[in-house]
Amino acid sequence: MASRHGEQHTTSSGPLAGVTIVDTTSMLMGPYCTAILREMGARIIKIEPLEGDIARGIDDREQNLLGPVYLNLNRGKESIALDLRDPDDRALFDRFVAAADVVTHNRPPGSDARLGLDYDTLAAVNPRIIVCGMFGFGADGPYGPLPAYDDVIQSASGLAAHQTGTGEPQYIRTPLTDKITGMLAAGAISAALYEREQSGTGQLIEVPMYETMVRFLLVEQQGAQIFDPPRGPAGYARTNSPHRHPYRTADGLIGILASTDAHWASLFRVLGSEALAQDKRFADITQRTANIDELYAWLAAQVAQHPTQELLEALHRRRVPAMRVNTIEGLFDDPHLRDTDFFDTVEHPVLGRLRQARAPFRFGRSGAPELFPAPVLGAHADSLRTEFDG
Repeated sequence: MASRHGEQHTTSSGPLAGVTIVDTTSMLMGPYCTAILREMGARIIKIEPLEGDIARGIDDREQNLLGPVYLNLNRGKESIALDLRDPDDRALFDRFVAAADVVTHNRPPGSDARLGLDYDTLAAVNPRIIVCGMFGFGADGPYGPLPAYDDVIQSASGLAAHQTGTGEPQYIRTPLTDKITGMLAAGAISAALYEREQSGTGQLIEVPMYETMVRFLLVEQQGAQIFDPPRGPAGYARTNSPHRHPYRTADGLIGILASTDAHWASLFRVLGSEALAQDKRFADITQRTANIDELYAWLAAQVAQHPTQELLEALHRRRVPAMRVNTIEGLFDDPHLRDTDFFDTVEHPVLGRLRQARAPFRFGRSGAPELFPAPVLGAHADSLRTEFDG
């Protein structure tokens, strides 16, 4: 079926084909979650406020509410603008819910109920509905009702302070907490869909950003704080070393991560220091971790003496993980991404030709859906009203 703006909805393939998700989220975290589920075959009915998802305006140089962030997060979704406080719009929304499998929202606890997006309200419409709320903080704690965005969670979770150790805290230069929480929510929704096949009923899923990022950070950074009482400081020496960074070669920059004993033995051999593989300071992962600053400082000095391409070829021959440092712009000319057809060329009905990354996962049997460009605001209103006309 095609809309007047050229966006389309077709019968989908993919492991989630046949699943319908009513997505009321905006900005980045929630839309990233549903973008992943769309790439797995789910149908996404995107409910936007009358003014549209705020992400439409990010870097919107053409002034048509189709900024690049919105374009990348909303491919293949169907857009309709509704005021959920309006009785007629609410009635249409409830018809969507009655026919759907999942509803997603990104409102903090309490705010969801005020807009009728809480589980009890939606389950009264459809007992099989799965409701996934993505928000800042878990509902049970004192932070529960507080609003949050990526910078706030990077600060609260310890991530910003951890970035620079004893230096001034800094944010990672991508909205990491939004993306990680969105990915976790996509996994939780998939698990709930599986469970519903056994139980026959839906359930509420809550995915708070704060707890997600604390768990994420503590995996390797908890250190001796894992014991109760603690037996030493938090932290992981290798990732926290000030000498851990891309290394300057004789003519460029390279990233290297030797991990196993075999990696290090090969790396020492390539750099002409084969005897270091027997050095007690570097003989195994425990000793290398204890002496990581010394080891990484030595590595930086050695790498600087070699041309990038020559060193990469030698490391790759010996199966040592290493790559040239790339830039964002450089990704579009990367030979691997070119040969794996990583970038789709998409014809947008308003913007013309676009270049966008495809899903990084592939399903060998169930395939993946064809993704049309992100819709203009309300592009599917007529077709959705016709399909769900009460």
